[in-house]
Amino acid sequence: MKGPGGRFDRWLARIPDPFLFVLVLTLGTAGLALLQPGVTAGEVVDAWGNGLGGLLAFTTQIALTLLLAHALAHTDAMARLLAWIARLPRTPAAAYAVVSLGASALSLLAWSLGLAGGALLAQAVAREGAARGWRLDYPLLVAAAYGGFVVWHMGYSGSAPLFMATAGQPLVDRYGLVPLGETILTPWNLAFALGLALVMAALAARLAPPEPQPFRPEADSPQEAAGAGGALSRGPWLTGLFALLLGWFLWRRVALQGGGVDLNWVNWSFLALGLALARSPVHYAALISQAGRTLGPVLLQYPFYAGIMGIMVSTGLAAALASYCVALASEGTLGFWAFLSGGVLNFFIPSGGGQWVVQGPIFLEAAERLGTPAPEVIMGVAYGDQWSNLIQPFWTVPLLAIAGLPLQSVLRYSVIMFCCSGVFLGAALLGLGHFG
Repeated sequence: MKGPGGRFDRWLARIPDPFLFVLVLTLGTAGLALLQPGVTAGEVVDAWGNGLGGLLAFTTQIALTLLLAHALAHTDAMARLLAWIARLPRTPAAAYAVVSLGASALSLLAWSLGLAGGALLAQAVAREGAARGWRLDYPLLVAAAYGGFVVWHMGYSGSAPLFMATAGQPLVDRYGLVPLGETILTPWNLAFALGLALVMAALAARLAPPEPQPFRPEADSPQEAAGAGGALSRGPWLTGLFALLLGWFLWRRVALQGGGVDLNWVNWSFLALGLALARSPVHYAALISQAGRTLGPVLLQYPFYAGIMGIMVSTGLAAALASYCVALASEGTLGFWAFLSGGVLNFFIPSGGGQWVVQGPIFLEAAERLGTPAPEVIMGVAYGDQWSNLIQPFWTVPLLAIAGLPLQSVLRYSVIMFCCSGVFLGAALLGLGHFG
């Protein structure tokens, strides 16, 4: 199998860049909202404007993820580790598969690890391939990392299953707690995750184009600025101390306080490791300054997605979509329709937790009425969310910021991965609903 080309590539060339895409999507969402009975233009504008600030905390977290992951990857020790992993493949095809599987493993731990770590692993494999004289396609390596990311909601940071397992969540009085042993940790979910990761790796290995685009590394390296502070500013002692303090706090949070691995935990882990591996405070500050170049797209686009979420939720458009899918379902197909509903809604509400707040009550009520096990609809919505991420530019923003590629160069492969993963997950949920 070869990568796409011809008419498909010409069609992709017409796709707007991510910022233009979110502007067009905003107008399209507003138009759909106006079709809702009783919704006025003023109400849509208010919903959009009030929603613009809805992702500010999340935007800050993602910006930190980009900064800290980029800085960590450029420390001497982490660069050596990534280089060692990059030497594992024995053939060019295996190089794509290793990137995909590595991103899948990281994504099952935490979605942010999968995005940042996958992009950095793709760069490391590209460097090693160039040193060996392999003609690797850098966009496909990055797309392989993004294809591996598709399993994230099946792992430890899955928003919907974590929400339903959390004491005190808003739906607990009506539907009770659904422990992770009935969702993420079930044999069927683990089997689906493994199968999907292997499918994505095998697919990436077979998509190599006849004319690969090589990786062009950054020409500059961070410069350590001279400054006051003497030995403290030029040695590892102070950064090492704060790395130990952060590590102690993170261990206490998980081991003693029962906390989970959320985005803050991942970010502080990146910070602790970066501080521990930096040569000095001045060196680490230089690494962060270099990483700052990746932040522009995130800071620009994410408020517009928050505005779209505001329109979808406030005008009832999201609930209407979920209700339509429920009306088509039966006991054995409700999980499948939850999957499709989650996949479509993800274009407008690209947040697993935000989607579940809107769709969760509708699908849980339908599951109760039809006799479908609640875990099937919980994971159905989760699978739909992770599935359409492959063609939703929202999640490509941090990946492409690190990789330094335009959207179209990765989308030409991720569209194929989207189709294949959709068939796999849809068939898996239909099989679970009828035979599980």
